[in-house]
Amino acid sequence: MQDNYIYCIGLMSGTSLDGIDLAYIKIHKKSYKDFKILKADTISYSNEWKSKLQEAINYDEKDLEVLDIEYGKLLGKVLSNFITEHRILKLDFIASHGHTILHQPEAGITLQIGNGQEIANITKKEVICDFRTQDVELGGQGAPLVPIGDKLLFVDYDYCLNLGGFANISYEKNKERIAFDICPVNIVLNHYTRKLGLDFDDKGIVASKGEINIKLLENLNSLPFYTQLPPKSLGLEWVQSTIFPLIDEEETEIPTILRTFVEHSAIQIGKVIGDKNEATVLVTGGGAFNSFLMNRIEFYIKKTVPMVDDGLINYKEALVFAFLGLLKKQEKVNCLQSVTGAKKNHSSGKFFYPQK
Repeated sequence: MQDNYIYCIGLMSGTSLDGIDLAYIKIHKKSYKDFKILKADTISYSNEWKSKLQEAINYDEKDLEVLDIEYGKLLGKVLSNFITEHRILKLDFIASHGHTILHQPEAGITLQIGNGQEIANITKKEVICDFRTQDVELGGQGAPLVPIGDKLLFVDYDYCLNLGGFANISYEKNKERIAFDICPVNIVLNHYTRKLGLDFDDKGIVASKGEINIKLLENLNSLPFYTQLPPKSLGLEWVQSTIFPLIDEEETEIPTILRTFVEHSAIQIGKVIGDKNEATVLVTGGGAFNSFLMNRIEFYIKKTVPMVDDGLINYKEALVFAFLGLLKKQEKVNCLQSVTGAKKNHSSGKFFYPQK
């Protein structure tokens, strides 16, 4: 009997540096809604790798080339261990997002490190990666890429909201998929929480004990990005040049910073979703576990958002990158013009095969 399923691994590393997310999935070749996350894991970064990835934005071209190779080797080893540990025998391909170091689409620049050839050589598997470059070359933002997954895998939801390093959203409007980055979230919250010796603010407890700095909140909400129309996307560079200086000029108390930024994020998310009682909202990403943030979002959208399975919350992006790989193999569109602003819909990604 013919197996109508594809078996693949999706790999994602987000800007919040939580770690490397891996999802081993099976998905029907034609009926995409028929999928299942079979195994999944997050591999935390060592302190050395966290420092490298945080500092890489300042590297020159030669150092970035070296880092791309080193990081590719790291991903190859992580993947090999994952395959061995979970005794994965059926594996058609690996789809890797890598880790974003530079994202300046207006300048025609986007860079995700994690050399595909190194990954293929180490794992002895076909690898599909570099999903953003082609879109930027076609005049697009190169982001967000997840909305094609939202459109085809999660058709039962009106809004798909991801709370990762950045909050991003996708939804249908006039029979077109609209998607964009709303605001920073964990990339900012985790930055200040680390000053307290914590990797993240568990359930938002620290933020909940802080007070809102009204002037800071007003300054954050007044940033020009929030009045721009989509397509639009955010990167670490913008956070470092705009958000951190703005916060540091106005406030030094960490709980107050966290409280204020949670409110800022909730306000911006609320503006996008609005007060639509009948709307269904899927929330994924690490921020979904931040109870205080979720309460503030629910306050502004005036509805309770049901929690979904932890596996989907944690590994949705890894799942979708596996799906992007499948669409690329099938020569189907995996980047939407309506989302990124590119000149056309297209199928993005590059193939790498084991050479040794």
